[in-house]
Amino acid sequence: MNQSSRIALINVGISILVLSLKYVAYLLTGSIALYSDALESIVNVATAATAVLALRVSHKPADAAHPYGYAKAEYFSAVVVGVLIVVAAISIFREVYLGWFSPTSLDASLPGLAVNAGATAINAIWFAVLLRTGRRARSPALIADARHLLTDVISSAGVLVGVAIAAFTGWERLDLILAGLVALNILWSGWSVLKESIDGLMDHAVPPETLALIRRRIAAEATGAIEAHDLRTRQAGRMTFVDFHLVVPGDMAVSEAHAICDRIEDALEAEVPDVLVNIHVEPEAKAKQHGIPVI
Repeated sequence: MNQSSRIALINVGISILVLSLKYVAYLLTGSIALYSDALESIVNVATAATAVLALRVSHKPADAAHPYGYAKAEYFSAVVVGVLIVVAAISIFREVYLGWFSPTSLDASLPGLAVNAGATAINAIWFAVLLRTGRRARSPALIADARHLLTDVISSAGVLVGVAIAAFTGWERLDLILAGLVALNILWSGWSVLKESIDGLMDHAVPPETLALIRRRIAAEATGAIEAHDLRTRQAGRMTFVDFHLVVPGDMAVSEAHAICDRIEDALEAEVPDVLVNIHVEPEAKAKQHGIPVI
């Protein structure tokens, strides 16, 4: 089992622990805002479990049915995360609506607030671990989970302060207003995750800095060729796909052209993790300009 899969499994356990703590905090206080905080943690559990499945599928080797592999499975996981976040926000809005017309007493006891604060601290620490691992492994599923967790931490901190103020001032509807704000924040988080996931499914190009690196490595290793053109890149989860046309002299032996291609592929594989390179070799009549420009 790779590190990403291990972290995803641990994430499920931590999500269940945090959900339990936040629900206890809600029971101790009767706060709709803390209930909304607990409801968001239910989403965390569901998305963590989805990420485990997505990571397992994404690391399956390529086969005849999927010759480019299963890396995009992680984007589907991130889409599920976004949808579940939106569902959680709608559920919170429902509780706010019902509570506004049928208010209940609020007991912002110190034990209840302390339990919620402990759960928030656990999420804050775990967010840092998830984000670092997700970026290192280039995992959309783990990064989506981490970003949602950060939203959870920020909203939880705001809710804690607000519930304490509501209890101190006696303005119990502040609790409902806070819950509504949490729901709006969750909606924004869900939209961001959905947008990035759909963008990934649409074969988005690599970031500009990675593209610049790829261009430099091709130009540096293409000695003997006339030019490289029509460079295209796309990102699929942790995988990066690169393809371009390499123009060589018409009288160059196939073995020499192949050696240039091998040189370029080795250089790119050393610089870009999980890269797959496809080079189309063309005769000099296909050149668009001279030198070794990468266009």
